[in-house]
Amino acid sequence: MKEIIHINPDAKVFLERFRKIRQQSENICRPLEIEDYVVQPVADVSPPKWHLGHTTWFFETFILIPFVRDYEVFDAQYNFVFNSYYETVGARVLRTDRGNLSRPSVADVYQYRAYVNAKMEEFLESDSLTVEINAILELGLNHEQQHQELLYYDIKYILGHNPLFPSYSERVIFEKRPIKKNEFIPISEGLYEIGFSGTGFCFDNELGRHKQYLESFEIASNVVSNSEYLQFIEAGGYTNFKYWHSDGWAWVKEKNAKAPLYWHYIDANWMHYTLNGLQAIELDASLCHVNFYEAAAFASWKGMRLPKEYEWEAASHLFAWGERWEWTESAYLPYSRFAKQSGAIGEYNGKFMVNQMVLRGASEATSAGHSRPSYRNFFHPKLQWQFSGIRLVK
Repeated sequence: MKEIIHINPDAKVFLERFRKIRQQSENICRPLEIEDYVVQPVADVSPPKWHLGHTTWFFETFILIPFVRDYEVFDAQYNFVFNSYYETVGARVLRTDRGNLSRPSVADVYQYRAYVNAKMEEFLESDSLTVEINAILELGLNHEQQHQELLYYDIKYILGHNPLFPSYSERVIFEKRPIKKNEFIPISEGLYEIGFSGTGFCFDNELGRHKQYLESFEIASNVVSNSEYLQFIEAGGYTNFKYWHSDGWAWVKEKNAKAPLYWHYIDANWMHYTLNGLQAIELDASLCHVNFYEAAAFASWKGMRLPKEYEWEAASHLFAWGERWEWTESAYLPYSRFAKQSGAIGEYNGKFMVNQMVLRGASEATSAGHSRPSYRNFFHPKLQWQFSGIRLVK
């Protein structure tokens, strides 16, 4: 028999978290025009409408359908439309075709969210929670927070590639941290504990806490600024192959890359697109929107390197982080005791442990409460649209 967790004050707090997180996704989309919801400029960017539907599909597919007796799905076609990559759950629209989904309409998707929200709230107010369901609910909430950050990425890409450079919202201004003198923090060699510890939530790729031997190193107290990276550009960083990995140099030539994503050289001035529109580069602000190739090339130009993910985690309590996801030179691979779960949930992280690089920390677009030192983010090395930056090691 499954262990039953009866509704108590903690469960009511959990219900409030559900409401708050679900509402935040809609709040992010509130400044959009209807036309903005359906655009997909490139394969890596999903239309905002799809994010709203997909995060709803998660709760319907993994909570309501299996655990609510006689539950009626909102629309039987939505499993095909809003499944992302779960082979176990069935066929799905190709990622590259999400922008072709003029139907269901934006209004339909919001009706879908309202329907599933109501059914979920009924379920959460019942005496039906089990340890198994609680774990899936927690995963679902963290999954939606991941998509909230992706919404910011994708909205910025959609509007930032509109020839008019429209502002997303003048009221959305991410907090800027005060500039402090950059110093290099010495870290002694030795054994360090790496991986998640504690009783809260983490993703499965953080589990398997283990000892890691590290040689001594020094890590920068600040991430790289726009002015520092501009020096790299002006020194011919994008025209000198010796700073780049082979794949990185191939990417430079293929894309004719000259600067980070959203940077534009206009009338002898460097400008960049922000969520508030096209603006002059703030030289003292933290660099954003560089890929792994650019990060590694910059580090090489400086005669330094990127941190290994173990180094970053071991030193993270000694510096401020959370403004940019920070590239590491570590490939995204499983910890030694990693084990994939069975079924569709097992597809969440393990299947992506190849051809990607780890980023650590968080960004200004990360949802509140959705970061920790052991968090292992990962992206393909060519991607720039995430809110990513550079911290150096020597």
